[in-house]
Amino acid sequence: MLNKFVVIDLETTGNLPKKGDKIIQFAAVVIENGTITEQFSSLINPQKAIPAFIEELTGINDEMVKGAPLFSEITEKIQSLLEEAYFVAHNVLFDLSFLQEELIQAGHEGFYGPVLDTVEMARILYPTADGYKLTDLAEKENLRHDRPHQADSDAQVTAELFLILLKRLTALPSLTLRQITHLSGGLKGDLQQLLDELLIKRDKRKLDNLSETIEIFHDIALRKNQIELKDVATESDFSYPITEEEKSDVVKQGFDVFEKRSGQFKMMDTVYQALHSERHALIEAGTGVGKSLGYLLPLAYFTKIHKHPIVVSTHTIQLQEQILKKEIPLLTAILPFKIRTVLLKGRNHYLSLEKFSQTLTDENDNYDTTLTKMQILVWLTETETGDKDELNLSSGGLIYWNKIKNEATVYSQNQQWQEKDFYLKAKRAAHDTDIIITNHSLLLSDIKGEGSILPNFEYVVIDEGHHLEKVAGQFFGHSLDYLSTRLLLGQFGVFEQKQLFYDLEKLLSQTTVKKLNFQTSEINQLVIDMNYEMDEFFKMIALFAKTKLPKNKGFNRVKVRYTHSDGGKEGNGLKHCAERFAFLLKDLHAKVIERLDLINNEIQALSIEQKHKIEEINLFLKELSELRDTIMNCFIKESKDVKWIEMDTRSPQNVTTFIAQPASVASSLKKFFFQKKKSVILTSATLTVNNSFDYMMKEIGMDNDSPIQMIIPSPFEYNKQVQLFIPEDLPEVNTVTLDDYVIAITEHIITIAEATKGRMLILFTAYDMLKKTYELIKESGFLDEFVLIAQGITSGSRTRLTRNFQRYDKAILLGTSSFWEGVDIPGEDLSCLVIVRLPFSPPDEPLTEAKCQLIVQNGGNPFSEYSLPEAILRFKQGFGRLIRTENDRGVMFVFDKRIITTKYGKSFLQSIPSVPIKKGTIDELVLQIQPWLN
Repeated sequence: MLNKFVVIDLETTGNLPKKGDKIIQFAAVVIENGTITEQFSSLINPQKAIPAFIEELTGINDEMVKGAPLFSEITEKIQSLLEEAYFVAHNVLFDLSFLQEELIQAGHEGFYGPVLDTVEMARILYPTADGYKLTDLAEKENLRHDRPHQADSDAQVTAELFLILLKRLTALPSLTLRQITHLSGGLKGDLQQLLDELLIKRDKRKLDNLSETIEIFHDIALRKNQIELKDVATESDFSYPITEEEKSDVVKQGFDVFEKRSGQFKMMDTVYQALHSERHALIEAGTGVGKSLGYLLPLAYFTKIHKHPIVVSTHTIQLQEQILKKEIPLLTAILPFKIRTVLLKGRNHYLSLEKFSQTLTDENDNYDTTLTKMQILVWLTETETGDKDELNLSSGGLIYWNKIKNEATVYSQNQQWQEKDFYLKAKRAAHDTDIIITNHSLLLSDIKGEGSILPNFEYVVIDEGHHLEKVAGQFFGHSLDYLSTRLLLGQFGVFEQKQLFYDLEKLLSQTTVKKLNFQTSEINQLVIDMNYEMDEFFKMIALFAKTKLPKNKGFNRVKVRYTHSDGGKEGNGLKHCAERFAFLLKDLHAKVIERLDLINNEIQALSIEQKHKIEEINLFLKELSELRDTIMNCFIKESKDVKWIEMDTRSPQNVTTFIAQPASVASSLKKFFFQKKKSVILTSATLTVNNSFDYMMKEIGMDNDSPIQMIIPSPFEYNKQVQLFIPEDLPEVNTVTLDDYVIAITEHIITIAEATKGRMLILFTAYDMLKKTYELIKESGFLDEFVLIAQGITSGSRTRLTRNFQRYDKAILLGTSSFWEGVDIPGEDLSCLVIVRLPFSPPDEPLTEAKCQLIVQNGGNPFSEYSLPEAILRFKQGFGRLIRTENDRGVMFVFDKRIITTKYGKSFLQSIPSVPIKKGTIDELVLQIQPWLN
């Protein structure tokens, strides 16, 4: 058994050793018998200039390597280090390829021993990590990493990480270790060899390594359910703390240093009053009020005293996780009684253990599937929920997840699978809990009564309540896109592709049925025709959209409205295409049902695997039926829904989406939700316009005569923490072309960035303007020393982009849409916020246009009743990004001069806390930035 591991890290002049890139720094850390025994590092003279970007990344320059040895002068040392050892590196193929090339060029043999990749190992052993970069993992394990991108520092950190990974490996149950070993043959590194050695060692010592927290179920090691003690408190044991002193006595139990927040206490009383009096409520709570605890504490008392479960609904997964991992533990620490909480998501979020177990023996998996299986095997020893959102899956891993996700099933091997089923466990827990945390979409599924996962509830708190109307629009509407449709039909496939159609015919051949009216070849042709019509259908959607585009608009991403009365060659052609496609979908559905009926006549004779295959075909039929219904509702039946096409003109067919939504959800929400529930409490930092809830109540259908209304301002001293600057030397946004406006604002952004040294968030209302601004900043070269991060250009999710922004001192983040809210960047990481233009929705945006038309039909003013209040709420959300704690300081620039040149501009300024406002040229304003921020 090899007990020697040599952790290598290299810095190089580029990425391509075959094209002449060379090593400029080599570092190795030797680990023997679990201990670091030797370290070696050296700069290397590459005999070529070091590129500027490499110098900036590593801090290594030509002067530093001038007197350094050539690689050939240290090859014997390197080979002696690597003798009879594992070669270990973070992304091992990169370091190995460089080392091989350099060794061969120096006249030596390359390294041909076993290799291990710490990226690969980390993905398996940290299945829930946010990222797998060395800096991410070092931060996760609190490893000191002072000089990233310098080989000696990187090698040291990688070695420390590797030792932790080894410990995690050896802590796994023997069963899990064997299953991972079986799967590891297809990995980049030689993990299988290491695992075989570990298992041999473990077998010799006759160790199983099964901890008390693990149980074995159907040959899978699972984390045991944590048994909670039942709370025996009765109503007489406690009552809601009425006075501020009583509330202080309760809340301070959870804090080392307690600071009373009067606004939070006021919110607690308002929530409790609404629940107790069975009234709806709207509560706007500014940043810093402590909103989550402000509603959680009173509802905990209410549910415990009155024995009614309460639902807490949020829009984002981030807030759900924050409530569960931060706020609930705090609540538990301060309450004089136990509280039971469960997080509920849609069924497809949960793993099906039974399906996963069946796929473990599949052969010919690709790399992503193999790695994902290994991740899940480790994750199952840790997870209590089986919730996919805990996992960090690759795109290939997500494809595999679709095969093992939880879905409604008729057939199950035995009752035991259901007892361990994560979804059913969550559903059972929800029926025996106090607080249910969920999302707006799942909350609304209760309205349709489609067998919702939620138990009966009459009391609900809706956090991030300003999103309810938008989510309801999507929920009551329809959506249709090319890629999803193609993927669905691809599940059935033609016979030769050996998908569900092949499985169906195979099942049929195993029954005693001899003859069918509709033969295999005919269904095969039907599938071919259907795929052809699908392509034609989406081509017609794109063609229709192109005919409606204004000329010379120059945007790539477009939205085009569609109405049932649209005629012309393209409009009529689209309807005919939809009819043909819908007819073929119905025909296929009927033919598959005919076959299934025959098979079901002999269901008792089928194996459990065959029954599962029937279940899979039934699920496909359900989705096929839903697809046909969507096409019928969108194109063939007349409806009042607003319909539009979203597409990218550069690749119209592949990224085309058709959407239908009601122009107003107010009446549906009022009838099916607000009138059915005893108390619905909406809360958010942005619910009012000019200190009134009228706009929000009208949008969501809440009667304005009954709800409790409460505005709780932020405790922050904004007038001492923020200065608002309005440059007067910019053109009016609507008086110049897009290109001219971009040139003007880019010059201002460069000037401001140099004054603030980055730490800027720039909010746009349209992606095209963001992209043009980003390109112009790059092209200018003035901000080359800054890290530019742009939504839609820099890869990664909103969370990842935000985290990268916080990593660098001189960083500028350009965002649109989702970046106007939910981005939390406290402290000096964000010191400057720029709002490029007031966030009005474009008047030709289909949903905006339809809402405005509806207001006109009812005799109203669309600008004052919809466009302005919607923009003000968005503006308030943007403003809220700047100050996140009481110690933050920052400057805010508004480039849109309409905020001071129009009557309605005052409404924007009145909607945010009172702050000093400075007007002037950009040169005058930047002189005030430095003294303020320092």
